Amino acid sequence: MPKNERSFSSPGAKSGGGKGRRGTDKRERILRAAIKVFARKGFYATRVSEIAKAAGVADGTIYLYFENKDDVLVSVFEDRITKLLVVLRKEIDEAGTFEEKLRVVVERQLGLLEGQRDLAEVVTVNLRQSSKLLKQFAAPLFTEYLDVIASVIAEGQADGHVDPELSPRIIATGLWGALDGLALTWALGGKSTKPEALRRGASQLASVFLDGVRTHRP
Repeated sequence: MPKNERSFSSPGAKSGGGKGRRGTDKRERILRAAIKVFARKGFYATRVSEIAKAAGVADGTIYLYFENKDDVLVSVFEDRITKLLVVLRKEIDEAGTFEEKLRVVVERQLGLLEGQRDLAEVVTVNLRQSSKLLKQFAAPLFTEYLDVIASVIAEGQADGHVDPELSPRIIATGLWGALDGLALTWALGGKSTKPEALRRGASQLASVFLDGVRTHRP
């Protein structure tokens, strides 16, 4: 399968890699180590051997699970966003009102990063360092994520809670941009920005968007 047609049903996994629970655990350990090394050194300055050392595995073990360093970075994004999408869909379905659904979107995206400053930096900074990676691999999942947000906006319009003149896709893109900006600022703020700042930002951002998209009746 060509790299730009990789399956997202098993993000980043290579055939023939570690099988079963043991293989899954080792792959996750490598991803966690990569997040730390990428955040500390940056994507381009990182060597595969450094990821292997941080994960406590031999250099060659990396290639049982990933094709190269690029594949490791993309797999970090795919793995975390795929998990986020699963949680989002479940909690959106369980939420009762439009406001609850929108708050789920905001709080879960930032909640994924809370307490994981290294992950926030990798997702918001390192992935941007390669437009090729973004276009080839991140784009499909990014599009799927925007579709989930847009569906919440469209449902709100159908129920009469959201201004019907608004474009669900534009609102979804704007909301993601605002969330990404909050995450980026928090990630780069170092120890001076505490996790609770992310929670506070999520709550305030949700309130601003809710007020902005609501149907304003005379």
